[in-house]
Amino acid sequence: MKMMVNLKINNIDVTVPENTTILDAAKAYNISIPTLCYYPDLRINSDCRICSVEIVGKKGLSTSCSTIVQEGMQVKTHTPRVINARKTITELLLANHDADCTACAKNMNCELQKLANVLGIDENRFERVLEVRPIDDHNPSLLRNPNRCIKCGRCIDVCRNIQGVNVLEPLNRGHEIIISPPFGKYLTDEFCTFCGQCSSVCPVGAIIEKDETAAVWNVLHDPQKHVIVQVAPAIRVSLGEELGQKAGTIVTGKLVSALKLLGFTKVFDTDFTADLTIIEEGNELIKRITTGGVLPMITSCCPGWINFAETYYPEILDHLSSCKSPQQMFGALAKTYYAQKENIDPATIFVVSIMPCTAKKYEAKRPEMGSTENNLDVDVVLTTREIGKMLRQMGVEFENLPETEFDEPFGKTTGAAAIFGTTGGVMEAALRTVYEIVNKKPLESLDFMEVRGMEGIKEASVNLGGKIVKVAVAHTLANAKKIAEQIKNNESPYAFIEVMCCPGGCIGGGGQSYGTTSKTRKDRLASLYTVDAAMPLRKSHENPDINKLYADFLGSPLAKLSHELLHTKYKAKHRHQ
Repeated sequence: MKMMVNLKINNIDVTVPENTTILDAAKAYNISIPTLCYYPDLRINSDCRICSVEIVGKKGLSTSCSTIVQEGMQVKTHTPRVINARKTITELLLANHDADCTACAKNMNCELQKLANVLGIDENRFERVLEVRPIDDHNPSLLRNPNRCIKCGRCIDVCRNIQGVNVLEPLNRGHEIIISPPFGKYLTDEFCTFCGQCSSVCPVGAIIEKDETAAVWNVLHDPQKHVIVQVAPAIRVSLGEELGQKAGTIVTGKLVSALKLLGFTKVFDTDFTADLTIIEEGNELIKRITTGGVLPMITSCCPGWINFAETYYPEILDHLSSCKSPQQMFGALAKTYYAQKENIDPATIFVVSIMPCTAKKYEAKRPEMGSTENNLDVDVVLTTREIGKMLRQMGVEFENLPETEFDEPFGKTTGAAAIFGTTGGVMEAALRTVYEIVNKKPLESLDFMEVRGMEGIKEASVNLGGKIVKVAVAHTLANAKKIAEQIKNNESPYAFIEVMCCPGGCIGGGGQSYGTTSKTRKDRLASLYTVDAAMPLRKSHENPDINKLYADFLGSPLAKLSHELLHTKYKAKHRHQ
């Protein structure tokens, strides 16, 4: 049992468990202390010192994010000395910052801007000393603007300690410090997976996704284009936050209505091709197990993970499933099956994806994801943040919208597809189908609890045809690295492995709403399982429209046309030295 500590904060009696920081103690009693470099899921470095407070009897100011409470401590959070220190720090940051706020993607959602407002900074006492540096926009996913960087270190922390990639680091010393890939290179030079976790935690607009909203607005008003949109599983439990609702709110029907208002001709569900992925991937797994194929087989839905494997672990690429991601399967079908079914010229079809992921922008531009470089299967990918921006621009009153169903023929889906949006979801969906195909009998329980939850690496065992098969689930690239090392060293005990690049899987994707934390990820996760449990169909192989797709068009899983449209090969990449 934890010992309790008694102290005073602003003369208020406070009792909290031992080892609590002053910042968390204050939060527990609704006392607000401003922060900037602090982020709940990252390491505490006390870099900015905005959260400094006075402790009675102590000479200097103390950072509340890193100072542990002590019995009898007396803390003052807003003395003149403290406020002056915060204002001085903030003004110094602003003096070396591109403060053209109205031209910034994070205007009105910027932590530095909010801090300046809270502190009442109307005029900076310090001369502007910004040395303008070039913007890094040499990739399809992320834009890095060093002129807006405040050197808080969050991006370094998430890249190094959560993802284990180490693309970003501090260069130079003192006031000359910049945050950059080594030697001032571009993200593409040093190799970035484009997961976007850096953009998710950046307090200002120094790292953001490549904004493609203007391109979508333009095509929506082009009468020569048939513009359709697909919505990823995780979006239905995360977009609500972007529009002011509580974390995990399920907004599926309202989202469809909103997209219709924006002008999309058809609104489709990526869950449909998530079901299709399970059929193809499940049959691929069974084939590998029964014919002595390469095992373990690893899922290939996550483009950040694919980018990582291609560069850092090319020796394990044969272990990757050849299946394209649900996003790309949808694009391939939209410009073939859908075009034929609706008698539409494929050249006029424009496919927009709404994804929780910045790496999906890169994936859509890969040369193997279309018939030609100028005829890609998915034309534009928007993040959760971008579609939220478009809905605000349109003035959509989201809460008052009616519930609308997805359009056919990509509208009927299962609960198995819905849980694709969370870590362990692809594995659970696959096991529901593979078990019944191999064992030729229904599962007693559809809920594989062993692969659920936020643990970094999860394991489970399943009986397939009398043989016990071990499977594993990993999320974050730091954990994926552990799995990859096992395979590289021929030490993996698993037959099937799910890997998701971002913490929590797609519910924690780099394109989700700013301020995503472990708490919001858990809320979204719970909501996806709620969606799953409420679905009339919960197994991908029981989706009648998937079966109709095979009967009318594809033929059978892993058949020639399926391989041509739904599968690909991944190739080793070489880092620039």
